[in-house]
Amino acid sequence: MLHRAVAWALGFALALHASSPALAQAPNRAPSRTLTLTAAMQRALAANPRLTAAERDIGIARGRRIQAGAIPNPDLSFELDNAFGTGDYRGTRSAETTLQISQLVELSGKRQARIAAGDAGFAVAGWDRAAVRLEVLSETAIAFVNVLSAQRRVEIFDEQIATLGRLTPLLQRRVDAGASSPAEIARAEVAADLAKADRERARVALAVARRDLAALMGLTAPDFKSVSGNLSRIGRPPPFPTVLAALEANPQLVRWTAVQAQRRAELLLARLKVVPDPQVGLAWRHYRDTGDDAVRLGVAIPLPLWDQNRGGILEAQETLAKTDAEWKINRIGLILLLGRAWETIGGAIEEVRLLRGSTIPKSRNALETIESGYGQGRFTLLEILDAQAVAVQAALREVEALTIFHTAVATIEGLTGSPLTLSREASR
Repeated sequence: MLHRAVAWALGFALALHASSPALAQAPNRAPSRTLTLTAAMQRALAANPRLTAAERDIGIARGRRIQAGAIPNPDLSFELDNAFGTGDYRGTRSAETTLQISQLVELSGKRQARIAAGDAGFAVAGWDRAAVRLEVLSETAIAFVNVLSAQRRVEIFDEQIATLGRLTPLLQRRVDAGASSPAEIARAEVAADLAKADRERARVALAVARRDLAALMGLTAPDFKSVSGNLSRIGRPPPFPTVLAALEANPQLVRWTAVQAQRRAELLLARLKVVPDPQVGLAWRHYRDTGDDAVRLGVAIPLPLWDQNRGGILEAQETLAKTDAEWKINRIGLILLLGRAWETIGGAIEEVRLLRGSTIPKSRNALETIESGYGQGRFTLLEILDAQAVAVQAALREVEALTIFHTAVATIEGLTGSPLTLSREASR
């Protein structure tokens, strides 16, 4: 079943949340094989450029975390006093040489606060990568469904054209026997041409859908001829509260915990910025005129008289306070998408049941009756063409409803990151 493969791939994406990409992009090949949904998922995970960019964001955050724990470098300075003057200070005979090393000493846990912010930023990048993975998998599943449904549409038009082709010899015999007008042959040919035009449009849609799927797998052109899957199987989803509870595991929501931790650390850093850090220095001084040496100690402390970082603290406070509102906005948006998809599934199920339970069987029975009676002169060409058109439209309507169903399932599983357990429904 399609949704089972989607669920497997989504679980596979979460399992890879803490790992680095290990799969290489497959080279472009001439189209020569059938693609399964599982294979499409794996290739999308391996080669989609959005995932590559997300991996680079992980590296960027890792570098920031490492840098956050760095201790300030010491300063080494050299001074030459009482030199190159006049009189006793001519040249360097009375020079005083000083070599000093100094170190900034961070107080009040500034370094620990930077490390905490870096750790939280690294966690945010990890959850962002997990969110991108789910999006890519969901988009790949939807693109796969589009290819599968486009293939089925082409098959339906092929069947229609073949049916019209079988009608031509029978129609010719009726014309030769004087039971039908020669104009009916032209009318049947027009119907066949329109069906071929519809098939050509469906083939173009299939080609576009194949390219969309190939692009998600990092390809410039499809390297597969067709896709394989069961589009006809459907099932009813769990109650909406159950699905909604699974939404809380979405990385887009979980990331806000890390964002809040990062912003708390940044607020602490803004407050600690006011605490002055002393600069401690140790120097060696040589007096050339006497040949004596001495040691000099020094401490420099900035005085926070004018700049007490009030603006920076206020900015950090408001940014932290904004986190809860941003989380709620994000959650409401996801709930809206989830609710739409869940309702769409229900509507698609009812439509498929109606089509399979009444519309499609009746249209086929009517077509079979009219086809068998046409040779006996009991029905006209218009009646048989109309019956064929109704049967084709019913089949296309079923494909459309199935496509909507599986697209909604892939959307929900992309939002929850977990398999969507569906009740068993028989396929056609």
